[in-house]
Amino acid sequence: MRTETRGTNVTSDDGSASSCDTATATCSSASRPWARYICFAVIAASGLIGDLWSKHAVFQWLQPHHQHEVWSGSFLGIPVDFQFATTFNLGALWGMGQGQTWLFASLSVLAVFVLVYFLYTGQAVESWWLTISSGLLLAGTLGNLYDRLGLHGHLDLNGRPIYGVRDFLDFVFFNGGFHWATFNLADSYLVTGAILLVLQSFTQPVAAPATSLSATQSCP
Repeated sequence: MRTETRGTNVTSDDGSASSCDTATATCSSASRPWARYICFAVIAASGLIGDLWSKHAVFQWLQPHHQHEVWSGSFLGIPVDFQFATTFNLGALWGMGQGQTWLFASLSVLAVFVLVYFLYTGQAVESWWLTISSGLLLAGTLGNLYDRLGLHGHLDLNGRPIYGVRDFLDFVFFNGGFHWATFNLADSYLVTGAILLVLQSFTQPVAAPATSLSATQSCP
């Protein structure tokens, strides 16, 4: 005896269509959420361009190891001094792991491959939260990887390439009482992207207990 499975087409909120098998309660994606892919590309590309341009502009203007006061005042009652301070970071965020440039460069390359893989499988664009955070993480990783490979063109006193990240954003709080680590736009992207991933983890629904599927169950 021959049996046939009847299916229905479902359109999700972001416009992507999927076909549902009501007998087996399985869905297959008929189209990708292209709006999220475009958003991911725009965030990653514009973020990378903004990071590299800002580094180039400030370092060309001040040259390495120079400072320029930008603003001094109070924010929410906290004394703040903001300046440009051009330095090279041979480690990771907040100066950790100084001298381990190639280790962090290797980790950055691995992070890029992981992000590209998640993009290829669609996991990086499963939601707008993940789309934005993944785009920021890719932009930040590529921006700092560019510097760690010495592609910025700066040389040390011996004429050798400096394999370090260019930092220039410098904040001092409480009238010199607390000096925040000098950073750049790529660092901001990485921290923001990581925070968004953590927030995303709190919004994941709790998995329901496995139950038997009826022949009339439809896909969401």
